[in-house]
Amino acid sequence: MKSLGVFFIACMFAVQVQAQDKNIVELAAGNESLSTLVTAVKAAGLVDVLSSDGPFTVFAPTNEAFAALPDGVLESLLKPENKDQLTAVLTYHVVAAKVASGDLKEGMKAETVQGETVTVSLKGGAKVNGANVAAADVMAANGVVHVIDAVILPPSMN
Repeated sequence: MKSLGVFFIACMFAVQVQAQDKNIVELAAGNESLSTLVTAVKAAGLVDVLSSDGPFTVFAPTNEAFAALPDGVLESLLKPENKDQLTAVLTYHVVAAKVASGDLKEGMKAETVQGETVTVSLKGGAKVNGANVAAADVMAANGVVHVIDAVILPPSMN
């Protein structure tokens, strides 16, 4: 039984090491529920940035989060002529530091790469600007990803 426990721990370590060997873009690309985010990151020309050393914290909206945007918004953002707006939305989901869930505090504000701040709430579960954190602390070689259930927009775009 003891050897089974050691085997289980070894397997868990191997999975974690494999995930940490991938950068944030590679992790997202390997997760089907983040395929819309990957498409948007490519359209905005942010692949190289989010593949760099970082560290970064990315609040990654799921495909369902993008689908919940009003009709036509995502399609409009993905047009080449709207690249600046798309970049602003995506970089509003990125903090230029590694912030794990254990680092979060109620009411904490974090400056995003876009330049405006997001606010963390821990009442009733972790939230970022009201978006629920569906999966926390997905570690990457260059930071951490927290999967969220909504696309958050910079206040300047509202």
